[in-house]
Amino acid sequence: MNDSTTTLGEPVTDDALTRPFQGASPYDTYVHASVLNSLQQPLTEAPDEMGFLVTTQVMELWFTLIVHEWRTARVAFAKDDLPAALDALTRSRRALTALGGAWAPIAALTPAQFNGFRAAFGKASGFQSAMYRHMEFLLGDKSSRLLRAHRGDPAVHEALAETYREPSLYDEVLAYLHRQDLPVPRHVRERDVTSPYTSDPGVVEVWRRVYAGPRHHPHLSLGELLTDIAELVTRWRFEHVLVVRRAMGAKPGSAGSAGLTWLEQRAARPVFPELWEARGDV
Repeated sequence: MNDSTTTLGEPVTDDALTRPFQGASPYDTYVHASVLNSLQQPLTEAPDEMGFLVTTQVMELWFTLIVHEWRTARVAFAKDDLPAALDALTRSRRALTALGGAWAPIAALTPAQFNGFRAAFGKASGFQSAMYRHMEFLLGDKSSRLLRAHRGDPAVHEALAETYREPSLYDEVLAYLHRQDLPVPRHVRERDVTSPYTSDPGVVEVWRRVYAGPRHHPHLSLGELLTDIAELVTRWRFEHVLVVRRAMGAKPGSAGSAGLTWLEQRAARPVFPELWEARGDV
């Protein structure tokens, strides 16, 4: 045994661990934990409001990471760099899994518990999240009406408008597949990218060919990874429906939306629709 070995259970001493920092700790300088931990400002004495705030803020951070990874993947597809695109999509899949688990702290709120602080956030509503709107636009679910809602904040509106005007992640996937000699229809490749993406029979045929081909082809791996992402997004949406249904039933939403009905309609919107349709043809 050398001098650095300690008996099991004996505390390890290290001057570096107890030496005072010159100002903020390097950890806080990098992570900004003190900033993050100052952002929870409950407006009521309700014991469940803190969990609601933290859960919502954590989800916003996951949205930010997912948007970052999808943008990274989109750039990689435009460069025909499939390995880099797959890496970014894989990272986003992990983030989406964590996002889905983030519902746990508030998943079992009763109506009485939710009502204990609901009035405090006034007209605030999750559908107002600009970062979540970036996610939906990147998925191809564009909406000029939902973009317009952010006009009151010029910086947020312009950033979101840029995502609105650009090709979606799926648009770049299909452009990449076309360059790989798969028959993506011209009208799909030249479509107005500010319009919501809708299923196209020609794209169904593209994915049918991919799934009918070699089992270990990179394009099949791409299709399955996109399907994983579509499934995780859909599961998160339906989990949202369940959380709202349990906490407030069919009451109108806080910002004047139809509440549960509106969420159910949004949850039913398909993500990468042809990937699901092609499965019935293989």
